[in-house]
Amino acid sequence: MGMDRAGLGGEAMMLRAASRAPYLERGEELALAIRWKEKRDQQALDRIATAHMRLAISMAVKFRRYGLPMGDLIQEGHVGLLEAAARFDPDRDVRFSTYATWWIRASMQDYVLRNWSIVRGGTSSAQKSLFFNLRRMRARLSQSGEPVGALSAYKQISVALGVSEADVALMDMRLSVPDTSLNAPLNVENDSGERMDLLVSDAPLPDEQVCETIDIERRSSWLRDALSVLNEREMHIIAQRRLSENGATLEELGSLLGISKERVRQIETRALEKLKCALVKENSAFCVF
Repeated sequence: MGMDRAGLGGEAMMLRAASRAPYLERGEELALAIRWKEKRDQQALDRIATAHMRLAISMAVKFRRYGLPMGDLIQEGHVGLLEAAARFDPDRDVRFSTYATWWIRASMQDYVLRNWSIVRGGTSSAQKSLFFNLRRMRARLSQSGEPVGALSAYKQISVALGVSEADVALMDMRLSVPDTSLNAPLNVENDSGERMDLLVSDAPLPDEQVCETIDIERRSSWLRDALSVLNEREMHIIAQRRLSENGATLEELGSLLGISKERVRQIETRALEKLKCALVKENSAFCVF
């Protein structure tokens, strides 16, 4: 409760400060911008930002429909306002309010996208446009006087915003349904479990995982025992050809061992046959080398 009061108090202070800040005439605004650009006069920067806090507050009101704290929206608008003031170029002959509007809106939009849902959305410019324009465009279609079905509306919106119909449908669903915790109880009265309990897992069952672990250990043991039947040169060739990430060529091994690549191939073939016999020893006939 104390934090809520503190937040409300901070918001009230910002509103009072903004209402008391004097408006700037165009000439005064230009002079302050020049002082900041040429002399990095912090007081000039602060005066420009403070005089335009009303702009940030009025834009924060428009974003309030997303259910986020008004004070936080104003703070984000203030961040955008300071960024605009720091980047403003007085030589472009544009009023600061016109330039700052883009930065304030961008800062608030980013805040909304980061905090509106625990699921991150609007990661591209098209998705961001869809998020902030979907409701307005649906309302416009419903007020057109002609009945518009959901599929038809999705199609028109997708064409207008340059996104797929599937993206429009998904965003519409996200805006219509609030976040729900997977740990929320299914039934508060009889404690019937959590939503998490209804999720289907694609992971193997515990007994399957145990069997897989045992099989891997058994195969590894068999391979280690089988490799012990190879002599040093056979083991070297198999290791370089079959067990390394970048297998060596027959020519490379032949050059290294001082033999022909055909001889390397013969030794490799013989080694593989020895490994095969060792691995199937219990179920095969006696092998002679």
